Amino acid sequence: MAQNPMGLSQGAPSDVERIKRESRYLRGTLSESIEDPITGSVPHDDERLTKFHGSYMQDDRDLRNERKRQKLEPAYGFMVRVRAPGGVVTPEQWLVLDRLAQNYGGGTLRLTTRQSFQFHRILKWNLKKTIREVNDALLTTLAACGDVNRNVMCNPNPYQSEVHEEVYEWAKRLSEHLKPQTTAYHEIWLDGEKVVDSREAAEEVEPIYGPVYLPRKFKIGIAVPPTNDVDVFSQDLGLIAIYEEGRLLGFNVAVGGGMGMTYGDEKTYPQVARVIGFCPADRIIDLAEKTVMIQRDYGDRSVRKHARFKYTIDDRGIEWFMTELHDRLGWKLDEARPYHFERNGDRFGWVKGSNDRWHLTLFIQNGRIVDGDTPLMTGLREIAKIHSGDFRLTPNQNLIIANVTSQIKPKIEELVKQYGLTDGLEHSGLRRNSIACVALPTCGLAMAEAERYLPALLEKIEVILDEVGLRQEEIVIRMSGCPNGCARPALAEIAFTGKAPGKYNLYLGGGFAGQRLNKLFRENIGETEILETLRPIIHHYAQERHEGEHFGDFVIRAGYVKEVRSGLDYHE
Repeated sequence: MAQNPMGLSQGAPSDVERIKRESRYLRGTLSESIEDPITGSVPHDDERLTKFHGSYMQDDRDLRNERKRQKLEPAYGFMVRVRAPGGVVTPEQWLVLDRLAQNYGGGTLRLTTRQSFQFHRILKWNLKKTIREVNDALLTTLAACGDVNRNVMCNPNPYQSEVHEEVYEWAKRLSEHLKPQTTAYHEIWLDGEKVVDSREAAEEVEPIYGPVYLPRKFKIGIAVPPTNDVDVFSQDLGLIAIYEEGRLLGFNVAVGGGMGMTYGDEKTYPQVARVIGFCPADRIIDLAEKTVMIQRDYGDRSVRKHARFKYTIDDRGIEWFMTELHDRLGWKLDEARPYHFERNGDRFGWVKGSNDRWHLTLFIQNGRIVDGDTPLMTGLREIAKIHSGDFRLTPNQNLIIANVTSQIKPKIEELVKQYGLTDGLEHSGLRRNSIACVALPTCGLAMAEAERYLPALLEKIEVILDEVGLRQEEIVIRMSGCPNGCARPALAEIAFTGKAPGKYNLYLGGGFAGQRLNKLFRENIGETEILETLRPIIHHYAQERHEGEHFGDFVIRAGYVKEVRSGLDYHE
């Protein structure tokens, strides 16, 4: 599509573009709306702007019909997301997040697939104090959502080697460089000095994003081979660390990944990022900035479901992008360096790092921190009180208690045992490699359950695995309540996306290391059909798999689905 000087497509801009342009750099009337005592919601335009500040307005869908019957407004609440590059927080910060969850978030905290924290069910009256207290803990919610660069992901254990430490530092620098510069966040949530003069507001600038920010969200992740735990090929901009003898040389650059799609619209599809070259480490900030600015100028601002970076590249071609990138950089990428990924899951249990510190990876079912059958939240709170290292969120919704000294390790082991926390090693390989999005009741886009249902479905699939002796076989399985892809289902060996209550599309054939898309196998099926479909395939896999052959590779070799290496072939 031809572009005009403001970077808009020839079609009329979507209404979201109007909202951003008129918002005065994300201010809108948010300050007034959050103080309005008449309703628990905010107006539509302001609701769009809250996303840039790290919050989505939602309502409890379990209560929706009853509230309507009683002629009450929906049970509105806000999801608040905390942005922490690489998912790293101190024990002191963990305790603050725990306290906020207890005071305002219904006693629950959620670890996301982008190494962020989420609170749910925050009432509007508590929204400002929640965000302010997050900021007081030297964390932020700014740019955790919205049409900007989101939380920068990286391998969650940077102190395991000097390379990991460097990668984490680059993730922090990228996050800081690409964050919005507007002072609206401080004005609205932290009672900073307001820009009231129209002339002053007109002089405010966003040097990278401009007055209308990006056409859609933008995601960056850094992987350290041989582990692809960040699912680097799902990122708009994926960086693959290249190192020799413990020394970081730079990054292979992959562009144009993205998981979301729309049912019934074959112009939308998940896509895997393509490796286009190698960038020295000291030039990675420049490369990321110019990549984001290309998407700012050429992304589709008319049709939001076609506005992600993957479509910008696919519409024009990878050669076009590389030419545009090199022109803006004034230098060229080198040829991509060799690398190899083996897996994208987590290593559970205790691992000793190169700095003589210990790291314990705990299994957190779907990332939900709550006191239920196991007092998980209480146990982690007690660990935080004595821990001198840090906490690290994994991209698979699990948690690392990192940098544990040998002196404190026995005390943490005692607390882990006392509160029944688990490293997941007693679970099936399928469960250890499972991810689910939040879905119902809080996500307004969900068509079916995910987080609340997947554990029960796993129990039934585990029965099939037990029948053939494959309980410890590692198989990547993911579930999303809709096709938007928050749980990165398109890369899983077995995946489900919700179609309607109790109904899912079943996909097979993703790569165990996150390197390949899966393909639709059965559409709109319920639990009975899911189990009837998977049982013979799992039995077949047990009988005829090659040594070391992963499930996703087998279903392709056995002819259940075709291999999909590009989203352009996804619907064939």
